[in-house]
Amino acid sequence: MNWAIEASTVRVVDETGKQIGVLSLQDAISRATDKGLDLVMISAKANPPVCKIMDYGKYKYEQSKKASQARKRQHVVQVKEVKVGANTDVHDLEVKVRHVRKFLEQGNKVKVSIRFRGREMAHTDRGAEQMKLIASRVEDLGKPEKMPNLEGRQMIMVLAPQKK
Repeated sequence: MNWAIEASTVRVVDETGKQIGVLSLQDAISRATDKGLDLVMISAKANPPVCKIMDYGKYKYEQSKKASQARKRQHVVQVKEVKVGANTDVHDLEVKVRHVRKFLEQGNKVKVSIRFRGREMAHTDRGAEQMKLIASRVEDLGKPEKMPNLEGRQMIMVLAPQKK
């Protein structure tokens, strides 16, 4: 910006976007200061470098506003967890499915986990059936990103929301 530009000659574009031409650095800066504006380097790699006459403070302010708007619009996807037992009854499972549906509607991923305790390890197929049942009940809202698999004493499945 202004005297921090190291090139001796620069291609100048005025505040309306019209090209003025190739000028010496002193001439370009004097034109900018006559209008009460700054000379800002746009493209340093060009030969000669391209500079624009603009209000640098206003430019920085607009950039910060654009960045804050982008942050407001973005949605951070969280991973919510729902724990189910291998012997969870039908009604209790329906309650858990409602929770999973609510999380998927909000756009979050859902980690469904079943912890096998004691002799339940002999019946991991029941847990796999529970997982398939949950996945089938929410298939309109989400699909399994990670299929159910056994990790130690825990079976885990991750459901991701479908794109709208």
